[in-house]
Amino acid sequence: MDLLDAHGYSMDRFDRLVRRIGDRWDAPTPCTEWSVRDLLNHLVSEQLWAPWLLDGATLDDVGDRFDGNVLGIDPVTAWADSSAAARAAFRKPGALDGDVYVSVGMIDAVEYGWQMTTDLAVHGWDLAMAIGEPQPITDELANELIARFEPYVDALQGHGIFEPPVRVGDDAAPADRLVALLGRDPAWQRS
Repeated sequence: MDLLDAHGYSMDRFDRLVRRIGDRWDAPTPCTEWSVRDLLNHLVSEQLWAPWLLDGATLDDVGDRFDGNVLGIDPVTAWADSSAAARAAFRKPGALDGDVYVSVGMIDAVEYGWQMTTDLAVHGWDLAMAIGEPQPITDELANELIARFEPYVDALQGHGIFEPPVRVGDDAAPADRLVALLGRDPAWQRS
């Protein structure tokens, strides 16, 4: 699966969900401690970081400019603007040829792209569950992301990135296996 195609698909699905939030900004999500608003704030912040990191900025260069509330008074527009800028940064010629600075050090820009794609897909699932929409992850995308992240799940524990994996049956759907691998209960229901 091509990274830019997977990234574009995941971003498009997340975008469609954002536009369906309606008045459910305070709804709980599968991400413990986060409402829909908190979840979107996290995703907007990540999109704001992407152009900087893909352009070679360090964490110190960016500093705290994307901390706190980045949604402003129009969260949907904040998402649209930040996601368009991030998508353009990933599609810029040569953007995936180098390394980027992230919290654990420097990583390959392609790896960063897959991390961002995974985040969009899994948080898209979170958002869909929170607002009562169908889950957005295709089998093909789920299988690709499982193959890329399963070897690293144990190493990511204890860093506050994901909860420990949730056990699911061998016959679980690929999307359920993916979200379970990254600490979500596929049977989560909004209370």
